[in-house]
Amino acid sequence: LWRLGYCARLLKTNHFRTAASNTSFPAVWMLLAQHSGTIPGLFVVVKKNTLFTMPETVEDKTNPELYLPHPGVRGMTLLNREAFKRTLVVPALKVKKEIVHSVLKSLKQSVLQRPGLKRVVEDPEDEGSRFVILDPHKVPEFSLGEAEQQVLKQLSVPPEVCKYQLELSYENFKSEEILRAVLPEGQEVTSGFSRVGHIAHLNLRDHQLPYRHLIGQVIMDKNPGVTCVVNKTNIIDSTYRNFEMEVLAGESNLVTKVKENNISYELDFSKVYWNPRLSTEHGRIVGLLRAGDVLFDVFAGIGPFAIPAAKRRCRVFANDLNPDSYTWLLHNCQLNKVHTRVKVFNMDGRAFLQGPVREELSKELPLLGEEPKRAFHIVMNLPALAVEFLDVFRHLLVGEPCSPAGLPTVHCYGFSKHSDPARDIQERAEAVLGTSLAGRCSTFLVRNVAPNKEMLCLRFQIPADVLYKRPCPDEAKPASKRLCTSQDCSEE
Repeated sequence: LWRLGYCARLLKTNHFRTAASNTSFPAVWMLLAQHSGTIPGLFVVVKKNTLFTMPETVEDKTNPELYLPHPGVRGMTLLNREAFKRTLVVPALKVKKEIVHSVLKSLKQSVLQRPGLKRVVEDPEDEGSRFVILDPHKVPEFSLGEAEQQVLKQLSVPPEVCKYQLELSYENFKSEEILRAVLPEGQEVTSGFSRVGHIAHLNLRDHQLPYRHLIGQVIMDKNPGVTCVVNKTNIIDSTYRNFEMEVLAGESNLVTKVKENNISYELDFSKVYWNPRLSTEHGRIVGLLRAGDVLFDVFAGIGPFAIPAAKRRCRVFANDLNPDSYTWLLHNCQLNKVHTRVKVFNMDGRAFLQGPVREELSKELPLLGEEPKRAFHIVMNLPALAVEFLDVFRHLLVGEPCSPAGLPTVHCYGFSKHSDPARDIQERAEAVLGTSLAGRCSTFLVRNVAPNKEMLCLRFQIPADVLYKRPCPDEAKPASKRLCTSQDCSEE
């Protein structure tokens, strides 16, 4: 059973995490059998019952190369659209044009459904007739089944299937089909990308780089509205959270406009951090806020937490060290008409917590009653480093603790490659805070960043004994008469 679990994990890693896996079930079981080790009996049964007696599927009967471009495009690095032309022999029915609609409706399971290709074409030799193109996957032997023939008989259509020469061109192929035909056989094909306004953002692998300009052009051709394709050329800078990029196709204009959760943002994608995959997480955090709450956004970027929070009538303190992010944050606050509710800062995150955040909490928390009407939230969305900033909360405030219900809630993001990522990020946070969070925190899996790398959000209220430094009992005495040996009263 342990080996079976291991094989399942191996299978998940090797097949289901790739962008263009087309593994069949027999191949899947063969992979499991290769790693079965000392339990051959289990896989003898599987091999007997699955590999050789499994009923054929439609996919087994079809020709996988049926819709591939001309084989001469293999290895192409500069896009030549004319080279993709190909003639395909497909089944067709010749019918009177008056009953074309009835035939399409009656044989909808057998008619060609491929986007971009016409199902009905004119007969050049007979103006009164049309050719109805059938799906070669559904009619592989150029012969209809008994049920289809009965339908045609009722419509007075001859059941004979003819061969029609279907002309395919670059426009008729999908981006993945084009790239699979161009790249060397057996290599991974990446046709997925992140869309940021008019920009398509790729993360190409090393073996794809010789074809990067062709890939960029194909992505732009096949995705309406994309006028610029870029590829990341280095890892994200841990200071400003941006990265170098190369324009692969289209215009070099990287200033764009995006819309997320019904809020518009403008940005220069080459100078600030923006990830459309975090849209759900932005909405989740903002959904926890109520009108009147206070949000401290330590690594605010261009405002995906701060601006929607301000829209919910929260008071927002938003900070980012990147001067370009700070500029676009100001711009987006004006754009969304929330500039009066957002105070914007361009500081190091640690300085922001020790300055404006400490000042605001020192002023607001003593005024809270036992049932506070507002909550304080601190968002720390810098997954690579945010946990290291948690030590700032140790004795950030001086005085008697406020009501436990009023203690600020922290939403701290982090990456983990650990087998138990939730426990990993909690233990790392506890080590920095110097206290246990057992029973006082929760973790939320945000997304899978890479194989065996998760992004998580750790949520907790800052414990009072961490946040507060109690004043020395004889603090009111003149300095010359003070004597205190308490660790809490020692100089920081």
